[in-house]
Amino acid sequence: MRIAYVTETYPPELNGVALTTERTVRFLREGGHEVQLIRPRQRGEAARDDAQEWRTHGFPIPLYPALRFGVERQARFISHWQAFKPHIVHVATPGPMSHAAVHAARRLGLTVSTDFRTNFHGYARYYRMGWAEPLIAACLRRFHNEASCCFVPTRALARQLRLSGFQRVEVQGRGVDTELFSPDRHSAALRARWNAADPRQVVMLYVGRLAAEKNVTLALRAFQAARRLRPLTRMVVVGDGPLRARLERDFPAAEFVGSQHGQALAEHYASADLFLFPSQSETFGNVTLEALASGLAVVAVDLAAAAQHVDSGHSGLLVPPDDEEAFIRTAIRAAEMGELLAPMRLAARQAALQVRWEQVLSRFEQRLAQLALQPLPVRLPHVAMA
Repeated sequence: MRIAYVTETYPPELNGVALTTERTVRFLREGGHEVQLIRPRQRGEAARDDAQEWRTHGFPIPLYPALRFGVERQARFISHWQAFKPHIVHVATPGPMSHAAVHAARRLGLTVSTDFRTNFHGYARYYRMGWAEPLIAACLRRFHNEASCCFVPTRALARQLRLSGFQRVEVQGRGVDTELFSPDRHSAALRARWNAADPRQVVMLYVGRLAAEKNVTLALRAFQAARRLRPLTRMVVVGDGPLRARLERDFPAAEFVGSQHGQALAEHYASADLFLFPSQSETFGNVTLEALASGLAVVAVDLAAAAQHVDSGHSGLLVPPDDEEAFIRTAIRAAEMGELLAPMRLAARQAALQVRWEQVLSRFEQRLAQLALQPLPVRLPHVAMA
């Protein structure tokens, strides 16, 4: 197949969506498909426009200046794709560039598939813009309903979107690299740096952006409460973001280590004991699977990846949404289990082994091939392919 793969985020940006799109593009290319990657040019990158990759103009996102969005004219997409002649256009993220790409594909009579990866409308409430949530949701609905298929990561999200008027929604799960993220990455030296050399000590871990919508403060409050009962409890925070300086000031007993990548990130997971993930804004949350694969007991809100992959009481502990006190109590309970966490950690690893990336991406590849052969939904007047 010839696949035009459009995404507003991609490495060198570092987030779950960027890393997943990079893995997907690599998998498709290794499978023999011609993949034209279309993404915004990052700060300091050279321009590029060839059959492998087209980097459009990129600008900083106002609330996230470290991330960028793309801008390109619909006519440029039409011109490019009249030459490339893709069998399908896959759009991984919404944004100005992606909107232009979808409309260009529809004008050319090309099949389009999309991913629903981020609850952008839900973010509004964390930035005092709750009034904009219905408007953003309506824009997302129109965007995804232009496609022949909208892929979502969980069954619960599929039900929610269908009830909100999203059409042609299909579940396409996420995977995890169980070789990189493994209990075998445990590092005694790293634990010593955290002042947790004694294996009876419990190290709590958070991994993710330090931003309002991630609810990081709740994880740190849970750590404080556990530490009052077990003074040797440790907390390690992996990640960066706009809240980092404030959180470091407010929670000086926690160890903030910044962003970690590759083997270093895997070692941080495997050297901890308990993963705290209080976010309620996730569509999935790749970090949950990475923690499970690393053999961590997970304490998380009963949503997204945790709801789908954590068996509460067996491979982790889930708490209801919007119940902060329950989250804190559950984190304390887990910390007090100490060495009794071992069976839960073993079950966590076994759960992650069921969702390796190779299986997930093979299903995605097969579905793209099927979609490329299906009749299109009603479309705009079309422009002939040259």
